[in-house]
Amino acid sequence: MTARPWRTAAGIATALLQVLAPGTASAAPAATALASAPESDFFSTVQIDSGAAVGAPAVGDNANHGDLWPNCWSDDDNVYGAYGDGVGFNAPYSDIGVARISGTPGNLQGTSLAQGDNVGQVWTADHTRKPTGMACVDGTMYLAVQDLATDFNDAPDGYVYAYGLDHNWRDSFNDRVPDPEDVYLARVPRASVLDRSAWQFVNGFDSAGNPTWSSDIDQRTPVLHDDRHIYQNVYTAGRAHNLATISQGGIVYDKPLNRYLYTSWTEYTFEFYESPTPWGPWKHFETKDFGGYPWTHTKHGGYATTIPSKYISADGKSVWLQSNVCPCGGGYPANDNWAYTFSLRQMHLEPRVPSTPSNTADPARNLAREPDTVGIERATHYGNVQFYNDGNRTQSDDDWNDENKTASWWGYTWPRSYTPDRVVYTTGSMFSDGGWFAQNLRVQVRDNGTWTDVAGLRTSPSYPYDSSAGQNHTYQFDFTPTSGDGVRIIGVPGGTKTFTSIGELEAYYSGGASGAPVKYWVDTSPTAPVYGSPTSTTQTGTLNAGTNYVYCKEWGRQIGNATTYNHWWLKTDPDTGPAGQYVSAYYLTRWGNDEAKDNNGTVIPDC
Repeated sequence: MTARPWRTAAGIATALLQVLAPGTASAAPAATALASAPESDFFSTVQIDSGAAVGAPAVGDNANHGDLWPNCWSDDDNVYGAYGDGVGFNAPYSDIGVARISGTPGNLQGTSLAQGDNVGQVWTADHTRKPTGMACVDGTMYLAVQDLATDFNDAPDGYVYAYGLDHNWRDSFNDRVPDPEDVYLARVPRASVLDRSAWQFVNGFDSAGNPTWSSDIDQRTPVLHDDRHIYQNVYTAGRAHNLATISQGGIVYDKPLNRYLYTSWTEYTFEFYESPTPWGPWKHFETKDFGGYPWTHTKHGGYATTIPSKYISADGKSVWLQSNVCPCGGGYPANDNWAYTFSLRQMHLEPRVPSTPSNTADPARNLAREPDTVGIERATHYGNVQFYNDGNRTQSDDDWNDENKTASWWGYTWPRSYTPDRVVYTTGSMFSDGGWFAQNLRVQVRDNGTWTDVAGLRTSPSYPYDSSAGQNHTYQFDFTPTSGDGVRIIGVPGGTKTFTSIGELEAYYSGGASGAPVKYWVDTSPTAPVYGSPTSTTQTGTLNAGTNYVYCKEWGRQIGNATTYNHWWLKTDPDTGPAGQYVSAYYLTRWGNDEAKDNNGTVIPDC
């Protein structure tokens, strides 16, 4: 198959570079009246893989295929992309190249088409060429504009639309130029892409919210504004911080959902926005935080995020997200080109549909394991999201991300509403510099896109707010039944590196039932005998010395002597022998005569 015709369109590229390039030569745009993009409630769940899974020809062949990869889907059913600083697919290394990508994810084949001067000239001395966007229009490809489905067939009218940023393609890191905070929109009749005089730029909005247009680029006003800066403080000296969330990504029309999706990014996160029209109103709907470096092949973020329109499912809910990681930037070590290619990961979107909870009280029904539940977190250190609700309380992940942060959370979102009244949180590992909550640990439920603290919160046992929270220790939070489509625990992270950990998170509608027994953690020594009841003298097993859990206490026969003694017996599951046996509180290492408390000083309840 021959390559489709394509054009660099020098005149149009020059016009767009007035918007896109650092040190813009055009006059300052008209002042924006837009506030930062508000949070969206359009989607109920958003699930994004922790790392790239497939690529062209394959993620992981360790060839420097190139980065950026703006792309479009042409009328020959192939995806075309442009890359920077790579070899493409068995081509000579070049600062810019164009390639054809055939097939579908999992079975992709890449073919290089052109490189270097055969793509376009260098317009400014001592600069290199970098592709910023691509559109397929009536069998012709144009660089530097957005992707709107097959051959631009899903454009809302007869225009080709282009988006641009001022100043830089991402946060400048050192403020030598202003950080991008605005996205601008231009249009041109699809038959006149190469005619500079035919281009128009949004220069305002009428009273109905419809855009007005001007041929004067200096009159441009943004269609999206976001002045948030994240990762304002990091622990590792010299790392990028205080990052703008607007960057060179891509905008695609998800026709089945009737939504335009803007995929942006920062050094450590993906940032997502949605709108019902090309000009807005744009709203922010998701941050996926991959944390500070180093990254791994199974957990990593990336830059130049795009959603190739060919890979959007028929219902619009499943897409493939393209991004890159450069081994020059710190995420990967030198010469690790795992994601320095056309690399893809899956993303699933579920639009919010108002619903009424139908779950009845059932203390054994773990709502965290309901179909289509999506785990959420402040950040992910290792990317083991499946640990949250796999039924295994002995594992660990954490949200260390090299950021001095003030909030951590672990939770779930659902595609429908439920009524929970209990959350059971099992910690993960404790470290010398974090792993626990430092204060204000509470439960929130999400309804209509808003997270709200629950009422009537009771915690058992009491959470200690330091490292004595313990590894794989379980805490139960009971509260007034509250309906919503999400639940989470949230609080201030602890330790000198401000992060928390998780082994498991469960959610129930108990209806006031006792549910799973609460474990109280105690230190015992030496190895102790256990018995079938507090009055029995027949040993049934042993409890090894160390940190163990117990459920409750009963009064029984005395163990000890005239000086040190204890009448309390603690129900436990011993290391040898049957479960549900009793060990004397005499073996507790932290407490005195006839005391039965856990390591936090909480009195163990009666059985």
